[in-house]
Amino acid sequence: MEYKAIIGLEMHCEISTTNTKVFSRAKNSFSDIPNSNIRPVDMGFPGTLPVVNKEAVKKALMASIILNCKQPDYIYFERKNYYYPDLPKGYQITQETKPCPIGIYGELEYDLNGEFKIAKINNIHLEEDSASTDHYSTFSCIDYNRAGVPLLELVTEPCFHSADEAVAFLETMRSIYRYAGISEADSKKGQVRCDVNISIMPIDKEEIVENYGVKVEIKNVNSFSGVKDAINYEIKRQMDLANAGKINEIEQETRRWVEDEGITKRMRSKVDAIDYKYFVEPNIPKIKLDKDWLEEIKNSIPSLANERKSRYIKEYGLSNYDATILVKDKEISDYYEETLKYDVDPKITSNWITSVILGHLNKLNLEIKDLFIKPTMLADLIKLVNKNEISTKQAKEVLTESLENNTNPLVIIKEKNIKQTTNVDEILNIINEVLEENPSAIQTYKSGRDNIVDYLVGQVMKKTKGTANPSIARSKMIEEIEKR
Repeated sequence: MEYKAIIGLEMHCEISTTNTKVFSRAKNSFSDIPNSNIRPVDMGFPGTLPVVNKEAVKKALMASIILNCKQPDYIYFERKNYYYPDLPKGYQITQETKPCPIGIYGELEYDLNGEFKIAKINNIHLEEDSASTDHYSTFSCIDYNRAGVPLLELVTEPCFHSADEAVAFLETMRSIYRYAGISEADSKKGQVRCDVNISIMPIDKEEIVENYGVKVEIKNVNSFSGVKDAINYEIKRQMDLANAGKINEIEQETRRWVEDEGITKRMRSKVDAIDYKYFVEPNIPKIKLDKDWLEEIKNSIPSLANERKSRYIKEYGLSNYDATILVKDKEISDYYEETLKYDVDPKITSNWITSVILGHLNKLNLEIKDLFIKPTMLADLIKLVNKNEISTKQAKEVLTESLENNTNPLVIIKEKNIKQTTNVDEILNIINEVLEENPSAIQTYKSGRDNIVDYLVGQVMKKTKGTANPSIARSKMIEEIEKR
């Protein structure tokens, strides 16, 4: 029997762009120094009271609106009661059982290799993060810097059927969080974590809950590559059991992804509903959402990646491929748009960024914020090429040297007296040299193989060490050949 996978996601993303935590005045900032960003509220000390961070609520509502969710009339917070060492209060302030958290029943279109798909959103809610625990061979350490950081939990419907679909959705969400200024969504800082729910069902069955197989949950996968590998492994594990006639051995359980081994391992059995004894947080009154404020938040949503991509294609004439590369990272897109402010051609600028700049970043494993070449420097270099003051080859060499030595391109050009040869007589002398060295090329051209011109112009550029103006060299080369 053939089976298909049914996958649901729970994406946890810290709101990293507020100054303070969600219920305390402790600094909301990633820090390598453990337990440096804490206040008594975060530790659950007696007599302390939580105060809701309005900016965190605003960012959460912005995400809800982007996801086309329904927003509530009132916001409630609740206590989710359970004991764990990284939860100092013995409960988590969250949203769960009331009619509507920050948002419910939304949907999001995402792109999977050029095919647009729709992800169904069950809900998105705002809560506080727990502390983080580092486990060693004989002891564990707890860092309370993360305790109380505002956290968005996004729960999808089981609407994905492959690891590629799930990861494409997660990448789209990460892009939204970054472009909207909600979060850095940096998994290296522990700001993004995912739980994955997977079951299998016969491929010919209708997709209704009654036909879903036994659901297995994989907890706290902290990278998208890990999500992809964990899903692929778990689908194969379940299908192998089913095809071996052991489908009853698939248990409802919680597993973890062991990256070093490339497998999932059982953590514990899982029941349908854990009794967390939810009740309304008594220290936070319900909050009525003002319609005008919601409209203000909606109008403040900046241009997201898909909107920028569409604009790059329609207004700037970029290819779908180049536009996709530019918007994949918000900082790259911002760099591109900043460069365009200096009155340079969008297509030419795109070529420089997607080839030379990104090539350099990838080679040295740098982020564009660490790049020495600022948009104004790149624009200056592009303008010199457009004015025929230097050749494209020279410009690329200058840019490479500038990137390697952290030197302004204009300084390099001035110090080395780099310029492009536009003197027609000088170029003609070189053309004649090339034609004398390649006498058969003239007949080749006249027999209809005009691509020989590319080779001949290349020889001119080689002899002039890239200083000859290529368009002049090409036109004069054709003139000289046709004379003979």
